[in-house]
Amino acid sequence: MVCLWLAGCGYHFRADGEPVGIQLESLAIPMFSSTSSEIGFESDFTKVIRQEFISQGRVPLVPEEEAQVVLIGKIHDILADPLAYRSQDFTVGGQTTTFSVTKSRKLRVRLDVQLLDRRSGKIIWREASMQEQANYVVSSDPLETRYNEQQAVMNIASKLSKRIYLRTMERF
Repeated sequence: MVCLWLAGCGYHFRADGEPVGIQLESLAIPMFSSTSSEIGFESDFTKVIRQEFISQGRVPLVPEEEAQVVLIGKIHDILADPLAYRSQDFTVGGQTTTFSVTKSRKLRVRLDVQLLDRRSGKIIWREASMQEQANYVVSSDPLETRYNEQQAVMNIASKLSKRIYLRTMERF
């Protein structure tokens, strides 16, 4: 009775790192493209996502022309919205004026990702508006602010890479 119940319950064991519902022989992850006005983040995103698949899965990453499936990504928006302000007094020409200065920002990234079967041309899955966000501190030093922004981008890329991996391998 127990054997019949286990066989019919719908649950089954699988090797860790193996895809569910699809047989993946090989995968290519070409450089993500971008329509965002921000440049240079594409390689960071691609690198982080490739690393997620290398560290987690058992599907070999190969060049695009050799792959069974291709993970295609397009970054649509990278937006930095003010999150917190501080007041600062400035004196210009003997007049003192108070201005609001941005203290921190919320960085939001929106991208389109799809997994394409190269042999059939069929889209296995697609998410047209995957997004994630992270906050970063704005400093009086522009280099420090740029570094903080890059760290926020890497944080977002890491979160998105985990979601993309799960969507590909776990099929949800």
